[in-house]
Amino acid sequence: MAKRIDVEDVNVFYGDFLAVQDASINIAPLSVTAFIGPSGCGKSTFLRVLNRMHEVIPGGRVSGKVLLDGEDLYGPGVDPVNVRRTVGMVFQKPNPFPTMSIYDNVIAGYKIAGTKKNKSTMDDIVERSLKGANLWEEVKQRLNRPGAGLSGGQQQRLCIARAIAVEPSVLLMDEPCSALDPISTLAIEDLISELKTRYTIVIVTHNMQQAARVSDRTAFFNLAGVGQPGRLIEYDDTATIFSNPKVKATEDYISGRFG
Repeated sequence: MAKRIDVEDVNVFYGDFLAVQDASINIAPLSVTAFIGPSGCGKSTFLRVLNRMHEVIPGGRVSGKVLLDGEDLYGPGVDPVNVRRTVGMVFQKPNPFPTMSIYDNVIAGYKIAGTKKNKSTMDDIVERSLKGANLWEEVKQRLNRPGAGLSGGQQQRLCIARAIAVEPSVLLMDEPCSALDPISTLAIEDLISELKTRYTIVIVTHNMQQAARVSDRTAFFNLAGVGQPGRLIEYDDTATIFSNPKVKATEDYISGRFG
């Protein structure tokens, strides 16, 4: 079931370096939120904070609160592995497990967790997930072939199927179309619109048109200069951000004056 995200006064560090400063944001369930801004402003870093992937990086740490339906994901006793099951992630470059079949890629989350299910249950999960990723019709006759043999756009949809197979509440996407051709990009964008009926989705994108097309709300990040921390500058309904932003830096960015 989709959940809401409330981030309160979060600071993100790489060692002693402050990468993102004082970020607070409220993300509604069953919505698409886009993070936009110039390179190096902390968008992807902040995205990784939402499912505790940032702390996997040596020296990575976070202060502040990230609440998922009121539960602090960084609270004492919270298992980061469970957090990453609840808050799934799709990366910039499609990354199916190269030695695994399409079938095994989809259920990889269950195998890694050591979750035992019978064959018919696994078959149902694979079909449901591939249908959810709009990939079933294209691959149902070759589920035992390597996932790495699919086209780039199909591989990215396979990674989405893998992410939703474990039934997360939130789906994070870090520039999921940057490595794809325009037709595959359109397929992913259409899929995002369908998935938001079941998941809370947060997407990082450098593509202004994509943010305008797929998101309900948009957050603009910026930084004062090289070596300065990224900050969340403005957050509003996407239509407002693109037509009537309140901050001049937002307007300058989306109109192409910098970034």
